[in-house]
Formats: sequence, structure tokens, C-alpha cells
Amino acid sequence: MKAYVLIETTPGKTKAIKKMLGKLKSGATTVVALDAVTGPYDFIAVVEGPSLDAIGQLVTESLGTIDGVTRTTTCIAVSIG
Repeated sequence: MKAYVLIETTPGKTKAIKKMLGKLKSGATTVVALDAVTGPYDFIAVVEGPSLDAIGQLVTESLGTIDGVTRTTTCIAVSIG
């Protein structure tokens, strides 16, 4: 499965958070791409894992606990047609 995680951060912690996000891995679930973006979010991470539960675990137990991450929004990729 693949998900896009939209990440908001505390001002001034962007570089430190980027380093932490690039190292995230929870078993077979990992951040496969990370981009800093403009707009209401600071980063968009592409996360891949074997199941929705595995992705949820990475987001809630690893990504969401990084000091300076204030909010995440997870968008699960789906197949259409």
C-alpha cells in the first residue's frame, strides 16, 4: 500500500525534522520519498507498507512523535478503474 502524509511542523525545526523523516522505518513500512513544499504543509512524505495498519503505525508511533511535528494528514492511495 502507498500513502501520502501531509506534515505540518513548528517554525524553525524544519531542517532537523527533515533529517528525522528521512530515517523513518518501521519493519517493512518506510518513507520512500520526502519533499518540502510551500502552502499549508511543510512536507509531503510518500510512505509504503504492507497494510493500512502498518502505515498507520508508522505515522502515529514514529512520524507523529517527532519533536516539532504538529499535525499530519494521511491520504491513502487508491486504484480507480
